[in-house]
Amino acid sequence: MASHRTTRGWIPAAAAVFAAGWGANQFTPLAVVYRTEEHWPAVPVAAMFTTYLLGLLPGLLLGGPAADRFGRRRAVRSALALSAAASGLLAVASVEQWVVYVSRLATGFAAGLVLMAGTAWLRELSAGAGRPDAGARRGAWATGGGFAAGALAAGVLAEWLPRPMVLPCLAHALLALLVLGATGRVPETAAPGSGVRAEPLLAHLCRGAVYRHPRFVRVVLPAAPAVFTAATVAYVVLPPLVADRTPGYAPVFSGVVTALTLTVGVAVQPLAARLDQAHSARATLASLAAVIGGLLLSAYAVHGDSAALVLAAAALLGAGYGLTLASGLREIERLAAPKDRTSATSVYHGATGTGFLTPLLLAVTAGAAPYPAQLAGLAAVGLLCLAVTAWYSRRHLP
Repeated sequence: MASHRTTRGWIPAAAAVFAAGWGANQFTPLAVVYRTEEHWPAVPVAAMFTTYLLGLLPGLLLGGPAADRFGRRRAVRSALALSAAASGLLAVASVEQWVVYVSRLATGFAAGLVLMAGTAWLRELSAGAGRPDAGARRGAWATGGGFAAGALAAGVLAEWLPRPMVLPCLAHALLALLVLGATGRVPETAAPGSGVRAEPLLAHLCRGAVYRHPRFVRVVLPAAPAVFTAATVAYVVLPPLVADRTPGYAPVFSGVVTALTLTVGVAVQPLAARLDQAHSARATLASLAAVIGGLLLSAYAVHGDSAALVLAAAALLGAGYGLTLASGLREIERLAAPKDRTSATSVYHGATGTGFLTPLLLAVTAGAAPYPAQLAGLAAVGLLCLAVTAWYSRRHLP
């Protein structure tokens, strides 16, 4: 019979994933504060957001092997400490803008590490408690819940409490430290003496080489950037463009849009399982169609300067985000052998992370074309990716 610590240990592990997601997404409403109250230019603020990607990618790639070599608990707790320190650093962002870049880099690395090591820990703790099927579901809800709650809480704190650039960051730092303490006695689940510890840290990325499989290159990879392109367009790009329609409530509106996007994204993921077929890419094609529709609705919302349409576009983009992410992970499960699945998932998450470049790309090119035209152009790119995926959807089956 599973011990009480094993049975309940998944709760602190889920809280760790939740806290990492909170820290990753608290920046979204704060960016509105930087733009509207501090009057920082659009391009530097977009670059600050994108700096998160530079930390996230190595965190995702190293999270799996670090958890294997050093243990799940040690990797997660180290990342939580780093996440708390990064939020404390972000609290002094008003002193120097360069501090934001350092904080976002550290936040991204910590988030990537926890998302890989923490979700593996959560799955294994759930299996040890006799609930092997619950681990993936708990991980999805902890991740999505943290992303949504972090943005919403930061928006509320920045809107109605003093020191909007400070208090939201300190709130997350306190949360991360509390969770750090709670995870101290959670059982370790990494198998000791497996030989992984003697392996070079990055060697696992070459095993299995799922990134060389034709189906990964021609079906999974074309859709991967749509995951966070959909999400970041919804909650980074759109809210500032209709800020004149939410006077005095820009930070909380940004938080609501973010929470809506990510909540819908988590809620629709079971639909991807129903759409999924091993002999086609039906789930991926449906998800890309949702992203394209969301981008077109976003262009119309910005053209009409409508906050209500931004909310509708955020919901549709959130559905596209969740479906694309879940359908891609299901393809990875079929393409990779069980022993290589962690590394393959790391590579896939790294590919999805390229979508974080979208806000910066749009900000840099804003002088060349208006935002509605840029969003319509993104939809055209999505249509091209949809065509490529559809062409190869029934080929190179695993």
